[in-house]
Amino acid sequence: MNLQDVIIVLSRPMESGNVGAVCRAMKNMGLSRLRIVDSEEIMKDDVITSRAVHAADVWENAEHFNDLSLAIEDCSIVIGTTRRRGRYRKRVSMKTHEIGSLLAEHPGPAALVFGNERTGLDVREIEMCNIASHIPANDNFPSLNLSHAVQIYTYEIFQSLSKINNNVKGQWVPIKNKDMESLVKKITDSLKMLGFYKQAERKEQELFFRDIFSRAALTEKEAEYFSNIISKTVHISKKTT
Repeated sequence: MNLQDVIIVLSRPMESGNVGAVCRAMKNMGLSRLRIVDSEEIMKDDVITSRAVHAADVWENAEHFNDLSLAIEDCSIVIGTTRRRGRYRKRVSMKTHEIGSLLAEHPGPAALVFGNERTGLDVREIEMCNIASHIPANDNFPSLNLSHAVQIYTYEIFQSLSKINNNVKGQWVPIKNKDMESLVKKITDSLKMLGFYKQAERKEQELFFRDIFSRAALTEKEAEYFSNIISKTVHISKKTT
């Protein structure tokens, strides 16, 4: 993965000044791909460009989406930033430097998702992510300003990815997020046909498969091969029953 494979996604941002500061933080670390999802306030160009200083081009080239699922569908791995834990918020969380190391070994593109300044990412948004990550901070005051959080992550990513020679012939390319969702649906549909699900556990398994496959960085060919194995299993099962 190289720096141009990393996409910063701001979900439901509230303040134009924060968005401008994010643009500056990104450009400081060689990142240029910004996506905005359903901003809660009208973004003010003059405020953003003023705070961005010489990084206004990051804002000018930003992509805008109505839903997070659309903003991440072409990504091979999606990382949600959150300091909260819980059953529906991922049970484990990676630290910032661990994210840099992960991306150094993972083909892109990758999305790093930041939530609303007041509430962060909600349960639905975290569910869409493959990995949760947090910035270690004082337990008595752990909440960081949006642009400060982006700066810390982009610094770690820059340190990891700028050391890599990315011109490697034959580098593998993982399947995109939308194709991952299709693969997971096919697997769980097949398991359902085999009578695997006795209780309402399919949703949890879908998330499990998706996150595991994403971290494994399956290629399109590998995903197709795995899908064919599942299809053949169902076919054999039907013949023997």
